[in-house]
Amino acid sequence: MCAMIHFGTDGWFARRDGDFTEESVARIADAAAEFWGRTRPGDIVYVAYDARQDAESFAVLAGRVLAARGLVAMVSNTVAPTPALAWTISRDQRACGGIMVTGSHNPQDYLGIKLFRADGAMLSSDEADEVENALPSDAPEERGAIKRIDLVTSYLDALYASVDGDLIAGAHLKVIYDSLYGAGAGWLPAVLGALGVEIIEIHDAQGAECDDVRPDPVEPWVDDCERAVQDLGAVAGFVTDGDADRAGIVDENGRFVGPDKMCALVLEHLVVNRGYSGRVVLGLSASALLRRVAASLGCRITTKPVGYEYLYKEMLKGDALVAFDENGAMGLPDWMPERDGFAVCLLICELMAKSGKTLSQLVDGLDERFGSMYRAKRNLKVENEVVEMFRTMLPGLNPRTVAGREPVAVSHMDGLRMEFEDESWLLMRPSRTKPIVRVYAEAPTIAARDELLEAGCDIARGEDEDSGFSVL
Repeated sequence: MCAMIHFGTDGWFARRDGDFTEESVARIADAAAEFWGRTRPGDIVYVAYDARQDAESFAVLAGRVLAARGLVAMVSNTVAPTPALAWTISRDQRACGGIMVTGSHNPQDYLGIKLFRADGAMLSSDEADEVENALPSDAPEERGAIKRIDLVTSYLDALYASVDGDLIAGAHLKVIYDSLYGAGAGWLPAVLGALGVEIIEIHDAQGAECDDVRPDPVEPWVDDCERAVQDLGAVAGFVTDGDADRAGIVDENGRFVGPDKMCALVLEHLVVNRGYSGRVVLGLSASALLRRVAASLGCRITTKPVGYEYLYKEMLKGDALVAFDENGAMGLPDWMPERDGFAVCLLICELMAKSGKTLSQLVDGLDERFGSMYRAKRNLKVENEVVEMFRTMLPGLNPRTVAGREPVAVSHMDGLRMEFEDESWLLMRPSRTKPIVRVYAEAPTIAARDELLEAGCDIARGEDEDSGFSVL
């Protein structure tokens, strides 16, 4: 029986002992070949893979299916981070797309497929739907010849040239890097080492796996990096997810720097130290901190629905400086349209070198100048019928008060977002694919934030009769 394959906002993922099989990969590769071959027959498709068990064999299989459909399949000859694949595609006019075999930030027993456009960005949801609609009922049997190539070296060379190497080398930085057993192992240390940074790797064995480590650069998975920074006297710690398109950072005191502050630091660095200008593109769930920093720098702000594909479409207009999603992933249009955790790490090194300040001083400076804000998200599981009722009611939902507060601004752009006088806010969004309502809130104190979260959950469950949506 064929697996049900549906691409979410970040690809398709399944358990290795479940639906992620040779048959599923071959079906996806065949459908992707149909999608690309309609407009770019005979062009190049690049294929790469992360460090998880059997990822290479699945990548080779995908390449051979593509080749059988008349496309030129260039398959990486080693574990490669997703940004290396995206960068390679974006620099080759002969390329019509790419396939990444990766578990990304999911648990170690998962693998997945990400599909990329000719410019190096991931397929949009509409394009992914086209691939889904082309999925054959059975796996194709034909196989073609592939070419194995180096997908990483040119990308690392370009990364090295993208920052001020002399400045970084002169700062004599010592950092910890944790790839979380992911595709970044060895590669980020290679470029940072070439820039004169002393770097110590942990969880660095490519291909090694540990059920106790989830490759997601957030707490608690960054705890080992936090301890290593303190124990070894490093000035910073860098953590990347399973395919290295997202990064997290740790200051010299072993304190995790949240994605909002990490993005704010990069934004200030690009404008103040590099002299860049342009619009700042934010998702609806972005922190008020980013809005305050962007406004202080004179940057226009564009707000889009949650999801990187909406930020990507906005960057295509050509006047965007940077785009940030809710997880701290960044789009740097001058570099490439896809997310790149390595580029973020290099920019943070350049910022420390340029400012002469520690990471904690830089982070604390944000709080002093812009005030503290605390943001969080809950994935609220509810019955299918409740999600559907909530989705139906959302366009007309406009609560007069929430947690005793009166909203000063309401948006139905993507769910229901209410902002309050102190710039705190609450956002509720039903998932497009799961029986989940995602509830976000941000406020100047943790207590106020949690009050908003609880109120949002009550509304989404239909347990707040005053909100206008009730299943009681």
